[in-house]
Amino acid sequence: MFVHPQFDPIAIAIGPLAVRWYGLMYLLAFILFVVLGRIHAQRRPELGWTPQQIDDLLFYGVLGVILGGRLGYVLFYKPAYYLANPAEILAVWQGGMAFHGGFLGVLVAMWLFGRRTERSWLAVTDFIAPLVPLGLAAGRMGNFINGELVGRVTDVPWAMIFPQVDGLPRHPSQLYQFALEGLALFVILWWFSAKPRPRGMVSAAFLIGYGAFRIIAEFGREPDDFLGLLTFGMSMGQWLSLPMILAGIGMAVWASRRKAD
Repeated sequence: MFVHPQFDPIAIAIGPLAVRWYGLMYLLAFILFVVLGRIHAQRRPELGWTPQQIDDLLFYGVLGVILGGRLGYVLFYKPAYYLANPAEILAVWQGGMAFHGGFLGVLVAMWLFGRRTERSWLAVTDFIAPLVPLGLAAGRMGNFINGELVGRVTDVPWAMIFPQVDGLPRHPSQLYQFALEGLALFVILWWFSAKPRPRGMVSAAFLIGYGAFRIIAEFGREPDDFLGLLTFGMSMGQWLSLPMILAGIGMAVWASRRKAD
């Protein structure tokens, strides 16, 4: 049985200034987005993406992640609490970001970017889809370093005790999500997007892949204590992932009838 290393959440401290590991993981995610974006643009020059456009994409994406992630957490997870305490909606330093909200925020941001650059929405989402998973992996590693979003109690040989939570052996679910939503999804999408595909097909692959991997990983993750398990014993994360899979399947069927870009 393993014990969580109990990392200090502060990576660097200079006087009153403290840089946290979780913040560094966000920074790493943004750097990976730009680096991978430029490599992807070089291997697919016919798509016509420039380094400046990729930098602008990052700016739009960051706004979408932060605004959408926070609003998603407020609306999906604690609507009653924030309705009673609206001033705390802006208190992002207290924690509380939802991937599915951030995902919707990014979709809106990419639509706005597409309008500004006269690119179709799906052309933009197809381009960014393979750039996202390693950023998600960095975020899950941040969760692991912080010892948060722990797994369910288990007796598997690789179970881990998180002393900051309790003394029970649990699934290291953050590492499951790191491996599935991050590394595995990146490998699949990076390979799949290397060749021309019908418009929307790469986006569909992201929706299906992320939704399926998230549902699998959630079976090992402890549900939020203020929600617990919902209908059919599924977590909120699993229920929010189901529409992604269904939308991805529908998009794949639609895209399969189009010519490759």
